[in-house]
Amino acid sequence: MSEEIKTIEKARPTGESSGRIRPPVVVVMGHVDHGKSTLLDYIRKSNIVDSEAGGITQHISAYEVVSKDDKGEPRLITFLDTPGHEAFSKMRTRGAQAADIAILVVSAEDSVKAQTLEAYNTIIESKVPYIVAINKIDRPNANIEKTKMDLVEKGIYLEGLGGDIPFVPISSKEGTGIDELLSMIILVADIQGFTGNPSLNATGVIIEAKRDPQRGISATCIIKDGTLKSGMFVACGEAIVTTRILENFLGKPIKEATFSSPIRLVGFESMPDVGSIFYSFNTKKEAENYIKNIKDENLNDVTSNKNVSTAEKVIPIIIKTDVMGTIEAIEKEIGKLNTEEISFKIIGKGVGAINESDLKMGNVNKDTIIVGFNTKMDNGARDLNESLHVKVETFDIIYKLIDWLKELVEERRPRIETVVVIGSLKVLKTFGSTKGKHIVGGKVVEGKITFGSKVRIMRREFEIGTGKIVELQLNKIKAKEVQEGSECGLQVETKIDIAAGDVLEAFEVTIS
Repeated sequence: MSEEIKTIEKARPTGESSGRIRPPVVVVMGHVDHGKSTLLDYIRKSNIVDSEAGGITQHISAYEVVSKDDKGEPRLITFLDTPGHEAFSKMRTRGAQAADIAILVVSAEDSVKAQTLEAYNTIIESKVPYIVAINKIDRPNANIEKTKMDLVEKGIYLEGLGGDIPFVPISSKEGTGIDELLSMIILVADIQGFTGNPSLNATGVIIEAKRDPQRGISATCIIKDGTLKSGMFVACGEAIVTTRILENFLGKPIKEATFSSPIRLVGFESMPDVGSIFYSFNTKKEAENYIKNIKDENLNDVTSNKNVSTAEKVIPIIIKTDVMGTIEAIEKEIGKLNTEEISFKIIGKGVGAINESDLKMGNVNKDTIIVGFNTKMDNGARDLNESLHVKVETFDIIYKLIDWLKELVEERRPRIETVVVIGSLKVLKTFGSTKGKHIVGGKVVEGKITFGSKVRIMRREFEIGTGKIVELQLNKIKAKEVQEGSECGLQVETKIDIAAGDVLEAFEVTIS
């Protein structure tokens, strides 16, 4: 066994617990010239011993490194080796994420650029925790303080500057601060509490796929949970592969891999989609059944009018019952619940217990629900759902099932917000402000003004901002509302400077 593998395996968490610590998967993002690739190169070369023949040319597009936590214990971190990887952004719409933590790299020399903000927005939309790495601090023109203030001005509130976003000054060229950055990644991972269950069959994300003239179709994958062993079968969409050729990130053959591990699978029958989720199975028949369900779903989308919805919101549903006739009855009742606003789309149905295949199908879309009638979840499915958290409900009375679906429709249907203006006040005089609260006097020219109302601040018929009435007085006495024609004093909470002549329109928002 090579030195790299010995070091990594020594750091890998062990045990069969479903709550075993899972190493974080990290993606590095930011402006193209701010040093993302240099940072990744430094981390890789300083944490991986390239003693094998071929060196780093054999590495795949993700790799594991070993760092140490605050107790001096070795800890694994997995890095995606392609900054701003396609799989990372695609996961926003597929119900999973390739990365657990993001690093936003910003140059201390150039500060915040447009691409920095694009990367930041992608991170925020993906809802992953992130760390800011202020890079190039070794440059003569580096200005860490200015960069920090520029970040805060753009809404990236760093620790010590009004926010809680951790940051680390680094030089990816000299290696300054890299150990601190790795320690911060481990700290964030510990706070988030990433865990996995090694007893499950592996699921994960395809982060790269390619066709080689000699080896055929291969894919680089990140395992997000469970364990993948030699001899299993992997399905991704309609693509299938056996794990006969299973390699680690160094391109070396391995017998098994567990969560957060980057691996390469070789021999896919067709090209898997980058960014899509893969599932593993113990037998080829199980994998083929999964693919058949996917194909049937895609066929139904095209050929079956009852499964093609034009509703504004669609709820995917899987139905399992004790007998086939009950499925038809439930389908008929579900059809009655469909409206132009929201409808159900039946993506799977069958007789028998709710099983692991049902859960894996449901896990493709986070909005999917599984309902069972006179049936239950089998033990394997129950164990699997402890990590997948697919919404599953079982019933033995039909009207209770339908009532539950009605409640779900009401809960998920699109809401319409209506803004109603209840009154307007013309500002006659201002009396100063403090900490964003402005004291003004004015006259109610239409409707009424109420304590606690939200207001639109209008200047020459243009809205310049909004605020909230936090105090209202009539004849110097606190009041709950002031009617049309009366003069009053009020305190408005807003970031806008209110001036005499402005009009405050009080409004209410109703949701229906």
